[in-house]
Amino acid sequence: MHKPEAPHTTVAVDLGSRSYEIAIGEGLIASAGERIKPFLKRPQVAIVTDSNVAARHLDRLKDSLAREGITATALVLPAGEATKSYKHLAETCDGLLAAGVERRDMVIALGGGVIGDLAGFAASVLRRGVDFIQIPTTLLAQVDSSVGGKTGINSPHGKNLIGAFHQPRSVLIDIALLDTLPLRELAAGYAEVAKYGLLGDAQFFTWLEANAPALFAGDAQARIKAITRSCEMKARIVAEDETETGVRALLNLGHTFGHALEAATGYSSRLLHGEGVAIGMAQAFRFSERQGLCAGGTAERVEAHLKSVGLPTRLADIPGELPGPEKLIDIMRQDKKAVAGKLTFILARGIGEAFITRDVEEKDVLAFLAGEQKEQ
Repeated sequence: MHKPEAPHTTVAVDLGSRSYEIAIGEGLIASAGERIKPFLKRPQVAIVTDSNVAARHLDRLKDSLAREGITATALVLPAGEATKSYKHLAETCDGLLAAGVERRDMVIALGGGVIGDLAGFAASVLRRGVDFIQIPTTLLAQVDSSVGGKTGINSPHGKNLIGAFHQPRSVLIDIALLDTLPLRELAAGYAEVAKYGLLGDAQFFTWLEANAPALFAGDAQARIKAITRSCEMKARIVAEDETETGVRALLNLGHTFGHALEAATGYSSRLLHGEGVAIGMAQAFRFSERQGLCAGGTAERVEAHLKSVGLPTRLADIPGELPGPEKLIDIMRQDKKAVAGKLTFILARGIGEAFITRDVEEKDVLAFLAGEQKEQ
């Protein structure tokens, strides 16, 4: 006999006929079969995961499915950001077709943001669209990439430039899966948690300043509260602007700078996504302060908190050489949010007061980046 389902909380993503729930709790993978079964037209699923996650969690998921009479095939891909590529998209689509996935079947994305983005994109184009369920295994995926339906792969021209909006049918967040994360990965995910406070909830950011140590130490209630609040904020913004024509761009606080740095470092282990976001957020607040948009000392407070959990905040924190400011600007021009050649930035008037602007002069950004690089 398996244990009864652990207590959990839910967050609704209100998108009309495409609405779904995010379940958040400890030990939920044990009851994944029960939660997934109602979505299935026939008792079989195809799981997409990576080698690291498969070694830690795949058997438990398969056991949970088997208890409900659900058979599962698994496609195991290499771990790492480089997997978000044309090559592995083709491998995923072909693997799912070889597994006999039909249009009315279900794909399960078991992994971090890379697997969720890749498997979701494959599901969006496979047989012109099949359903999928997200079971995110990293903090970053739990609070950000698993929610909202953004799927895609990277290009040599930039991050996430090839993709589709394809909402999951459900998101199942088991905080116990975080216990197996290396500290660096946990911190990288935490950058996205801090982002929600910085972009729109100063009270939440203050709570994080006090409770981040407990979250990192494994306190279940702190983790559930942080993840729930992050998902609530993302769900509200996604419901208002599903395809990022307006307010959803706020979720990219730190990402214009951060994505450029990820591209400049080759999407490698030199700089994890969350680390790029942390530097990008610190830069966004430093730039905002320099432009006279927010009070002196605001950027210092942001940087101090990010540094306190082990996140990088400066270009000098990235190992190895970086290209110059002009090249970084070139990379930014490929950003998905650019409109008519104008860069889109998420800046801030204070903590919890982010806003979207296309009125930033490139010469000001160049001068800012040049100053940042002098620290290297």
